[in-house]
Amino acid sequence: HDGIVNAVDTIRSGPAPLVVSGSDDRTARLWDARSRKEVGVLEDDFQITAVAYSADGQTVYTAGIDNGITAWDVRQQQRTMKMTGHTDTVTCLSLDPKGTHLLSNSMDGTLKTWDVRPFVSGNRLDKTFVGGTHNAEKGLLNCAWSADGSMVTGGSADRIVHVWDVPTCEELYALPGHTGCVNAVIFHPKENVLASASSDKSIYVGELAQ
Repeated sequence: HDGIVNAVDTIRSGPAPLVVSGSDDRTARLWDARSRKEVGVLEDDFQITAVAYSADGQTVYTAGIDNGITAWDVRQQQRTMKMTGHTDTVTCLSLDPKGTHLLSNSMDGTLKTWDVRPFVSGNRLDKTFVGGTHNAEKGLLNCAWSADGSMVTGGSADRIVHVWDVPTCEELYALPGHTGCVNAVIFHPKENVLASASSDKSIYVGELAQ
């Protein structure tokens, strides 16, 4: 890369341990983790701030300052689809545990889910989650799914850890405690626990009420 690397994701399954990285140099690059060599380049028109692999590894999703999400065919290294709905830079992409929906966090103050199943036609925007915020720092705040795909969370500048119910889009938890922007939140893979990292230089680990 010739610019800052903003995002990295790893393939879930496949014959090779592949990694994708997105950069301010307007490319997403594919890497073989065994040889540590580049095996492909996806050239975009804008800086890339978020990347994600599909469940089968055949597609890479990128997003950036053009507010849209682009799907790329890994083998042909060509665009196959563009998903629009955000009105500001997308800061993170995360594939759900089943591999059917993509979660995005954006500087427009929303998280959205997108139906990325191959047979879906028309508008792929599924749901919108509101309550989180971004600020003038313009950090690349993350987003994440719970292990069963029933809840989502994401970084927020209001110092609150927000957790939403996926079926209803209702906010289930608004957890205070941080004194700085919450940059990243992640669910435990098995327990009803999440961890949050903040600009206040602390990481909080908390258990969610049943």
